[in-house]
Amino acid sequence: MADHAVSDDPAVQAQLDRLATLSPGADILGLDRIARLLDRIGNPHRALPPVFHVAGTNGKGSTCAFLRAALEADGKTVHVFTSPHLVRFNERIRISGKLISDEALAHYLSRVLDVAEGIGASFFEVTTAAAFLAFSEHPADACIVEVGLGGRLDATNIIEKPVICGIAQLGLDHQSFLGTTIREIAAEKAGIAKPGAPLVTQRYADALFPVMLEAAARNRTHWFAMGESWDAAAYRDRLHYRDDQGRLDTPLPRLPGAHQIHNAALAFAMLRHQNVVPVSEAALKAAPLWAHWPARLQRLDHGPLLAPLPEGTEAWLDGGHNAGAGEAISAFFSSERLEGHKLELMIGMLSNKELDAYLHPFAGRIAHIHALPVPGHDHHPPERFAAVADRWGIACTAHAGPEDAIAAVAAQPGREPKLLISGSLYLAGEILRLNGQYPD
Repeated sequence: MADHAVSDDPAVQAQLDRLATLSPGADILGLDRIARLLDRIGNPHRALPPVFHVAGTNGKGSTCAFLRAALEADGKTVHVFTSPHLVRFNERIRISGKLISDEALAHYLSRVLDVAEGIGASFFEVTTAAAFLAFSEHPADACIVEVGLGGRLDATNIIEKPVICGIAQLGLDHQSFLGTTIREIAAEKAGIAKPGAPLVTQRYADALFPVMLEAAARNRTHWFAMGESWDAAAYRDRLHYRDDQGRLDTPLPRLPGAHQIHNAALAFAMLRHQNVVPVSEAALKAAPLWAHWPARLQRLDHGPLLAPLPEGTEAWLDGGHNAGAGEAISAFFSSERLEGHKLELMIGMLSNKELDAYLHPFAGRIAHIHALPVPGHDHHPPERFAAVADRWGIACTAHAGPEDAIAAVAAQPGREPKLLISGSLYLAGEILRLNGQYPD
């Protein structure tokens, strides 16, 4: 099934089955197909509420979560389009803050698929069109749209007049689509820049300045970079943000990890560098505690999957799968947090991801690697993880699935393990499903 999408609802599943027969089976970047598809349904992308458009290698979904939290804390109604989903396809589309219902999802997919014949639209393009159609027919104060892949040629970049564009952390990922150097990838991400929409970004290496400046100049807009036009840092357990409008002092994000400070601050900068959707300072201060984004350093409940483990076990879930994510996640597991322990790592990773680059920052922090498949996707075989374990002088065990891996961790005597499950958002979704923690 395209992008591992299935549904318990027969009406939704019927549309997903239709989509599987029409889709080319892989994402082919470009705006021609999405433009033709949207034209057949009345160009709903031109009738959206004010759009906040967010790209980035890592952190764009979290930035969207902070944007949504701030807007909703201010009493605004917000549509949100993100990807991928973790457990249910519905997670991709929020209408006025709530996951799209099965009935509405089937309805909008059907309307798009009814006119999609002959275009060859991809799974993501059909989903994007359905989301924009739904958003155009429901009033809201704002619309948050996360880029699917890259930026310049991503289907979401069909949006012509966003309120503001933001780019989170940059790194090497999806090189077969976006280029093999960080400059090439940065240029693809900066392709979301639009005339009249400020471009707000995280702090980047000096070598990327010409890329961002060129994108802003080409689109006759302004670039506001962290460290230049605005800045943020954690100090005495508070997030301190500043820009030309003044200073903002907020609680630290509830989402774990020092990297979330930068994602929250990027959301603040996006909100403060546009003037179409006003947001109060009180709402900005509430956002770090309101924001929720599952499978990003999420502390798992002691649910059905984890039941064999001791009650006090720390089990963390993160879908990270590239070098930047590895650095951020490993930094979270400092020696102070591990308290002299090492991590039990359960990991499955798609075969097109750079396994060694992701795992490198964890050297010295892992006790045992438990290699898992990623159901429905090409993934690295256990031998690849075993090679890393051999270099590190630790054990590696292959498992048929998460239940087997949990049983193996539980069977180790003498201590409460500290567990990290990581490597793929698809695997993360399966973990949440098995543990009964469905995103809402």
